[in-house]
Amino acid sequence: MQVLHHPRVAWDMARLIVASVPDDELFDWLRAELGELLGPDHAGSLQDTRRRLLPWARTTPEAAAVEAGRWRVRLEDLLRTRPETAEPLRSLTVIASSLHRNRIG
Repeated sequence: MQVLHHPRVAWDMARLIVASVPDDELFDWLRAELGELLGPDHAGSLQDTRRRLLPWARTTPEAAAVEAGRWRVRLEDLLRTRPETAEPLRSLTVIASSLHRNRIG
């Protein structure tokens, strides 16, 4: 049985969320998947993230780091109250990371 380190799961997904912002197709897919897993409030928060980052996605790494930090905290808090979501969130991260790597080359 694999032991999941919840802060690591949260951090990996947070970085992936930010990295997927410039890719419309990947971001929309990830938003739908996270919305299904975590609920519609989180899907709406992802749209807010996109609005904040999209104008600067390619030019401001500081804004991306701040947004990733926001998501890390949000996801860690969620995993404290809903630990059963850790494995599905980790699995989604693995799948989405692979898609992201394949899309950027």
